[in-house]
Amino acid sequence: VQLQASGGGLVQTGGSLRLSCAASGRYARTISNNGMGWFRQSPGKEREFVATMDWRGSSTSYAPSVKGRFTISRDNTNNVVYLQMNSLNVEDTAVYYCAASRYASGSSQADRYATWGQGTQVTVSS
Repeated sequence: VQLQASGGGLVQTGGSLRLSCAASGRYARTISNNGMGWFRQSPGKEREFVATMDWRGSSTSYAPSVKGRFTISRDNTNNVVYLQMNSLNVEDTAVYYCAASRYASGSSQADRYATWGQGTQVTVSS
């Protein structure tokens, strides 16, 4: 299965973006059984956890820095995961990656994820 992240771009402080992560390939439908997550990485910084959701979409978790501003959701019918980002600020500037967990639950730990998308750039200007 391959993951394709999209929806990034340039936005002003306070603006919104919605990222999408679409699964493709022969086993695309298998991600409906997996927890999914979003991570991000800024230049010179380590990759950090952003949000995660279990396979059913009933349990979510967010990094403190984005809680209340970002929302993760999923459409298992179409094998897509979303990250709605509101009230963006310059500290949110990063490459955002989606990932599929090895397990049904979500996680903030990157090593629990087996499949990663290629990343989409989000740039927030002041």
